[in-house]
Amino acid sequence: MAIRVDLTELQKAGFPMGGEPLVALDLVDTLMAVAEPSTDLLDSPGAAASWWTLQSRSLPPGPAPEPAATRRLRAAIRDALDAHLEGRPAHPTSLDDINAAAAAAPVSRRLVMEAGGVRSEERWHTEHGGNAALAAIATEVVKLLADPERLQMLRRCANPSCSMLFLAENKRRKWCASNICGNRARVARHYQRTHAPGNTGT
Repeated sequence: MAIRVDLTELQKAGFPMGGEPLVALDLVDTLMAVAEPSTDLLDSPGAAASWWTLQSRSLPPGPAPEPAATRRLRAAIRDALDAHLEGRPAHPTSLDDINAAAAAAPVSRRLVMEAGGVRSEERWHTEHGGNAALAAIATEVVKLLADPERLQMLRRCANPSCSMLFLAENKRRKWCASNICGNRARVARHYQRTHAPGNTGT
């Protein structure tokens, strides 16, 4: 079973958000879209290499994807997920890009003989091109969008100046990260209470 990277590891590496159940959500959250201009956290080769290294434990083995292919899939996923949250259809090209990435490296089950007996493993087929990591991420999105019950957990951070998406497995979760947006909200509430008209501050 894959071991997911956690938020603490990603924040230490300079990524404010992550550790979601799906790598696809961590990927879309590498673009801070609300900022002007938007900030691409994978813009430098070093940052991209660090992010893919951290995520590798949850993805099929193989080389990190090309930056252009990563950006294209990330934009397609973002549009498809935003479309769901906004109650609009996703752009057809977004769905085409997700489907193409998933199909570029199909997966099959195979049997492997070991000392203790036979076990089953997944094999990602990249013989004819395609990147297994992007295929796995696209497949996550296909499964999410086709699962109405799980899709109900998809949220955008309650901070209006944040663009991060997450799966609210805990229904009370409102913030992308409690130590960033959640903390900012607490500080803002405290400021409003202590600076309200008529408050003496004592």
